Amino acid sequence: MPAGADAGSAGASTQEAGRPAPWSLDTLNGNVGYMLRRAQLAVFAEFREALGELDLRPGQYAVLIVIDRNAGLTQSQVGNALGIHRANFVAVIRDLERRGLARRMASARDRRSKGLTLTAAGRRVLERAEHLQRLHERRIDRQLGPGGRERLLRLLARIVDAD
Repeated sequence: MPAGADAGSAGASTQEAGRPAPWSLDTLNGNVGYMLRRAQLAVFAEFREALGELDLRPGQYAVLIVIDRNAGLTQSQVGNALGIHRANFVAVIRDLERRGLARRMASARDRRSKGLTLTAAGRRVLERAEHLQRLHERRIDRQLGPGGRERLLRLLARIVDAD
């Protein structure tokens, strides 16, 4: 941690009330992991605001997308595809079911597994969410400038696919 910074200030903006902060984040700002996390926090905060009317978190949105495009996948398959731990995924599905957006059904291939599908209400919510997500992505595109989106996605894919 840089001198003069405490654990609570690591995520603080370098400016408060329009004046430079009294601490330095230069070392952290040069760290890929730190900047990816800060970018994720900023994008997710904007996402939550953009989809606020639907009360959808980014993970829930991703689950709805995967279920919609792959109806019948099991909970394990969807959770694994999105990198969501089993216990967390069960809570997400339970919440989506409670809201009437998704439904678990017996799998045709394995009675012990539950396949997932969207309800009609889930499809309507997802349709609206996709529209709001496109608007959100356009704002990000403007921030990144011409060609920035494609460049960023290419670079991020290199990190994700490094295995």
